[in-house]
Amino acid sequence: MPILLRNIPLGLDQAEEDLVPLAARRLHVPPRAIRNYAVVRRAIDARQKDIHFSYHIEVALDEPPQLEKSRLRRLRSNEAVWIEPKPEPQLRSGTRPMRERPLVVGFGPGGLFAALRLAQHGYRPIVVERGRDVRRRHRDILQRYYRERDFDPDSNLLFGEGGAGTYSDGKLYTRINDPHCRYVLETLYHHGASPDILIDTRPHVGSDRLPTLCVRMRQRIEALGGEVRFECQLDDIRIADGTLEAVRIKGEWVDTGPVILSIGHSARDTLRMLHRRGVRIDPKPFQIGVRIEHPQGMVDGWQYGAAAGHQRLAPAEYHMVAKGAGGEHGDMFSFCMCPGGMILPTNESAELIATNGASRSRRASHFANSGLVITLDPSTLGMTGVDGLAFQERWERLAFVATGRSYRVPLQRASDYLGRRPSDGTIETSFPLGGTWTDIRAVVPEQVIAALDKALPALNAKFPGFAGDEALIAAPETRASAPVRMVRDPQTREATATAGLYPIGEGAGYAGGIVSVAVDGIKTADRIIETYAPPG
Repeated sequence: MPILLRNIPLGLDQAEEDLVPLAARRLHVPPRAIRNYAVVRRAIDARQKDIHFSYHIEVALDEPPQLEKSRLRRLRSNEAVWIEPKPEPQLRSGTRPMRERPLVVGFGPGGLFAALRLAQHGYRPIVVERGRDVRRRHRDILQRYYRERDFDPDSNLLFGEGGAGTYSDGKLYTRINDPHCRYVLETLYHHGASPDILIDTRPHVGSDRLPTLCVRMRQRIEALGGEVRFECQLDDIRIADGTLEAVRIKGEWVDTGPVILSIGHSARDTLRMLHRRGVRIDPKPFQIGVRIEHPQGMVDGWQYGAAAGHQRLAPAEYHMVAKGAGGEHGDMFSFCMCPGGMILPTNESAELIATNGASRSRRASHFANSGLVITLDPSTLGMTGVDGLAFQERWERLAFVATGRSYRVPLQRASDYLGRRPSDGTIETSFPLGGTWTDIRAVVPEQVIAALDKALPALNAKFPGFAGDEALIAAPETRASAPVRMVRDPQTREATATAGLYPIGEGAGYAGGIVSVAVDGIKTADRIIETYAPPG
């Protein structure tokens, strides 16, 4: 039986082959006794001045299991554990007749994995996506939006094949502890992601590789009998006696079976339509703030010290918290930190500016950026229903107007922000549409201003330069999370009082990030499979 050895340190100048003698030393066996080994986890340990890698490895020994177990008794649990095989749970199809094939609305990570799961079990889902396939979407973004400043509300960084996830950073790190997480990683790997995502503690695909993965997964769904229809927006729904009866797509009403709603957090028109039709949508706490950009070399220096620049070290990341900076709104904290990345526009409608971050697979940009956000409680702002959407829009429209209605992002040096003076000089930013020097205090809520005033000096004291002349504040960061939740039954996963409607993912308010959204989609697909018989 295999043994899991934990936290084996490996120096920056040591090769992975050195893990075998290190493992043998820990187990008190000669290296030849290790029949085989596999890396399970790899991380950079930068907590001390001695920067090194930390590995978890699985080993098989050339000796009887009884002797292996006796060796383990000499070690602490944080050093080694015995791996007990766990049988994979079997998914059984239900018996309730399905009057129509299942419909998946939205082809972001949640819809993509839900559709794949349904297709793998013979349910032949139909997917409708308001945007375009990723190849045409890519041309629309690069040519029409970035070069010609012609924004397309149906084909942009949020809508289209792969959803917002396609042009996100591709981070696969999640705080949820669910066995489906491994399935998500393995599925991405089998469709072309690097095998590194299976072992790195903070796995990352890259916005340059995600489009190809989306295409391959779509082709797999189609090969299994599913359909994916682009430029098909959900216009309306009809509910009768508490059950979803029909949907209108591209102006045509059609009867429907179970509907998985994976619309993302920025399909505001769809959320408002659902609210009007009586689907229960409650306000929920949400994050809002700014994005801050630094030279990547500065971040490497903070994290790696004298080891910064070592060829085996990836561009450094950070997670920062300014305790209590938000007052009654709690901490101000970093969000979606993108090493070697870029700031991207994430508006779904014309004449709005919103920011997000992304990195390509090599993370080779000279810039690093991260959100700096606080959490707003809608009850303190008197919000009900979908009011949070209008709150976000207000600041996004102010940002557009403040920069001359140009789609250039509002920017201000952090030092100038704290000094309450305008910034001037040449702008160097990763934002693809360029930037305009702007008073950031004019384009973010007062709660964010108060938090920044406290957080920036505190973080600068810990990380010199964090709020200096080389730090650029971009705003607003409004899409960190949805301000609403579509309430659903925890057992059936159907929307409350709307049988047959299954809201999932970020837009439903139940997940955030590629992996957690994908897991949410998988679990809902499994619930449908366990309830219904496959369509005829």
